[in-house]
Amino acid sequence: MAQMIFVNLPVKDLEVSKDFFEKLGYSINPQFTDDKAACVVISDTIFAMLLTEPRFKDFTKKDIADASGTTEVILALSADSREKVDELADAALAAGGSPANEPQDLGFMYGRSFQDPDHHIWEVIWMDPAATMGES
Repeated sequence: MAQMIFVNLPVKDLEVSKDFFEKLGYSINPQFTDDKAACVVISDTIFAMLLTEPRFKDFTKKDIADASGTTEVILALSADSREKVDELADAALAAGGSPANEPQDLGFMYGRSFQDPDHHIWEVIWMDPAATMGES
């Protein structure tokens, strides 16, 4: 079985967050979704668990970071092409997200970033396959 990752994120308004990610083309797995949590299916092995802040608090004794003023994590997703980077970043901005940083274009690598409605930072990155294999 392939290893999976479940990124748990606190959200202020679960319905707003679900709507945002659905507008990016991701689905919500109803098996792991209720009025306190939603499972966003990013790929076969990557999931974002959106948890209302009270539900998120059940899993930690620490304070929940206010992502509008503190960066607690930067989530990076790969894309198959530069065009796919732009598609996802543009969809995020159109769905109510906000820009996070300036686009980065190093020729062999291209990325853009955005903030979701709860200010979590997401990066979308394309890398030239030849560059990742050490080819020139």
